[in-house]
Amino acid sequence: VYSLDGLLVFGLLLVCTCAYLRKVPRLRSWLLSERRGIWGVCHKAAVIGTRLHVAVSVSCLLMAFYVLVGK
Repeated sequence: VYSLDGLLVFGLLLVCTCAYLRKVPRLRSWLLSERRGIWGVCHKAAVIGTRLHVAVSVSCLLMAFYVLVGK
C-alpha cells in the first residue's frame, strides 16, 4: 500500500470482497448492517461494488493485466 499501484489494488480488492460478502445473507446482516466506522467503509464499498459492477470488473481486469505484464 506504499505506492499508487498498491493502493489501487487494495481498493479494488476491498470493493470486490465487500460486494461478494454482501451477497451472502448471514454475513450481510452480521457484517454490513452497520453504517458507521470501519464497517461503514465496508458497507459503502459493497454498495459501490454492486452498483458499479461492470466498471469494477473492468478495472480489476485492467489492473490484473498491468500487474502481470506491465510491472
